[in-house]
Amino acid sequence: MKDRYFGLRGGWLTFWVTVACATDMTLFGYDQGVFGGVIVTDDFLNTLNLVGKTSLQGTITAIYDIGCFFGAITAFVIGDWLGRKKTVLVGTTIMSIGAILQITSYSVAQMIVGRIIAGIGNGINTATAPPWQAETSKASWRGKLIVVELILNIAGFSLSNWVTFGFSFVPGPVAWRVPLAFQFLFIFILFATVPWLPESPRWLVSKGKHEEAEQILADIEGAEVEDPYVQHELQEIKWADAYEKNHKVRIRDLVRGKQGSEGGTSALRRIILGMGAQAMQQLSGINVTSYYLPTVLIVSVGLSNKMARLLAACNSVSYLLFSLIGIPNVERWGRRKMLMYAALGQGICYLFITILIRYSEKYPNSERGTKIASASVAFFFLYYVFFGIGFQGVPWLYPSEINGAALRQKGSALGTATNWIFNFMVVEITQIGIQNLQWKFYIIWTVFNLSFVPIVYFFYVETAGRTLEDIDAYFREHDNIVVFRDKLATSSKRPAEYVDREQQEVRRRSVASSRKESLTSGGAGHRRYGRMDDEDVGAGPGAMEKVEEVQKQEI
Repeated sequence: MKDRYFGLRGGWLTFWVTVACATDMTLFGYDQGVFGGVIVTDDFLNTLNLVGKTSLQGTITAIYDIGCFFGAITAFVIGDWLGRKKTVLVGTTIMSIGAILQITSYSVAQMIVGRIIAGIGNGINTATAPPWQAETSKASWRGKLIVVELILNIAGFSLSNWVTFGFSFVPGPVAWRVPLAFQFLFIFILFATVPWLPESPRWLVSKGKHEEAEQILADIEGAEVEDPYVQHELQEIKWADAYEKNHKVRIRDLVRGKQGSEGGTSALRRIILGMGAQAMQQLSGINVTSYYLPTVLIVSVGLSNKMARLLAACNSVSYLLFSLIGIPNVERWGRRKMLMYAALGQGICYLFITILIRYSEKYPNSERGTKIASASVAFFFLYYVFFGIGFQGVPWLYPSEINGAALRQKGSALGTATNWIFNFMVVEITQIGIQNLQWKFYIIWTVFNLSFVPIVYFFYVETAGRTLEDIDAYFREHDNIVVFRDKLATSSKRPAEYVDREQQEVRRRSVASSRKESLTSGGAGHRRYGRMDDEDVGAGPGAMEKVEEVQKQEI
């Protein structure tokens, strides 16, 4: 056992799982941003005969999202069969094939096929990495780590902007083929790390591989398999898995609306909440600018090509820096508050963008109109600040938390598929909308963002600070759809009743383990209380005193 994962255990093992998942999300961000710079490159437009073909340009850009949609559906089908690790490797292999087709493309048809195939691989990976991270992380770390992954998604997006900006000064095909080839850096890292990392212990339990799951839980905790906390966590996972299977809801039952007391854990409601979070992310208008910010700045604001590219690259750095605010606060503020405050800020930004572009169009081809339009750039930057703090990470985190163990991969896949199909819709209509609706196009995103505030407030259950089994317990015991008055559903801290329940179970197992050791070794059994701090058990300030009291009683 000493050579498992090259001897890594505890925090270092979690770190390397995070490296793999974060690399996957960095690749996702790079792919999202790179085509925005490629699509305005002269050699690309000339080589593929796309000059002046706005609609076809939009289709080539957006078709990637259709591939991602089908990739997420593929993960829905194969994810629980292959497991998290093998599914990521399948997705990465497919992405590499799509990347090669794009890099070597000399025709629209080849580029479209390449983007669809790359999208399928990315859809598989983005549906799988978040649940893999969630299922191999402590509850107190889970939210932070997945937000870190999504921040590295922004880093990938920022990198793609700077790479395409830098290569825009290089003539010929190098200007767009090299930026497309750069994604192989991340593909190689995934192939080098994923194979030797631990599988999800919750997936292993679902397949009856309890001993392997037990060892992985111990490795993640940096403890021995006999540790009471490891045994408690394993039993909680086994119990939740058995309950889910005994109240299993088949896909056809979900379509028919089976849920609540019939489904046992409100399976359909939980899936819809996860899908809704992903739909809101796309309907916030992020990919109006992620894919097309240079185009938006050229067409709507009136900037030059080079200035638009430079501002897009600078904006990506601002976006990255402000998104760091989400790491310490995703658990402190909770998922609900981060979504509501971000949606409000985003809506206000789009409102000012709408007003400024509206008035700039009253003074076409004039210095006054250009100055008014240029003022809107500040609100595009500010929009990314709000989005980076709240809506960048939480919608990807939420489906991995809200769904039960039996449907976590499928729920995450459906959430990802929802994200990609709405992503496609937004990207497909953006260039046409900017050209035809002009300033009115931005009203759409203002209304959507402001509507998300009451939706989250009334219907979304808080998941911050809770174990995945706490969330299962909530849905077993509560079937109220409107949750804003339910403190168990809205508190950003772990509810006391869940803390008390876990402490009692850990103490019970500690006493049982101690008595067993006393019987087998004459009372000289070794105990491991030192590692169970308040954060590990999600406890309040008195948790350690209670554990010490039990220890004294045993002595």
